[in-house]
Amino acid sequence: MTYPKNIQIRETNANDFNDIMTVEKQAFGYDKEAQLVAKLLADKTAEPIVSLLAFHQGEAVGHILFTRAYFDNQETQPMMHILAPLAVKPEYQRQGIGGMLIKAGIEKLQEKGSNLVFVLGHAEYYPKYGFLPDAARLGYPAPYPIAEEYSDYWMVQAIGPKGFEVGKGKMRCCDELNKPEHWRDDESDR
Repeated sequence: MTYPKNIQIRETNANDFNDIMTVEKQAFGYDKEAQLVAKLLADKTAEPIVSLLAFHQGEAVGHILFTRAYFDNQETQPMMHILAPLAVKPEYQRQGIGGMLIKAGIEKLQEKGSNLVFVLGHAEYYPKYGFLPDAARLGYPAPYPIAEEYSDYWMVQAIGPKGFEVGKGKMRCCDELNKPEHWRDDESDR
């Protein structure tokens, strides 16, 4: 894998909103993900968030967002997060920037005391970065049903010292992400 030189990754701040929106729109080719990110950044139930931008020669080229995840209907709520979304501008894809963002994000989550991180994504990509496919099989059903043929796309990674001993149960996301339209692949949503 060839990494572009001079990639800087840092946490975002309020002045980065336009760069985040540009990266999200260009990476996905439509506005749905950008609109979701804008709502997630304003969602108090998503906190503490980890939001990182990758820069190449001063240009924002990648963004990753981790928001709070919860056990559904459980009293004990260890710190957990979900990765959604990961975006890299098309001309910078397949150069390792997504992986750099994932690794940097997990380090930030560990600093915040997060125990588990989830993702609903490509089953061939995320396991390269420590995610275990079919989180439901491991005791962490997704907030909404995922068809059996896509069960490997719902993944989890233990990132805290207690590992999977922090508990098990059905997952719930922050309010903005905990909506059924975010848990299906429907072209009409775009």
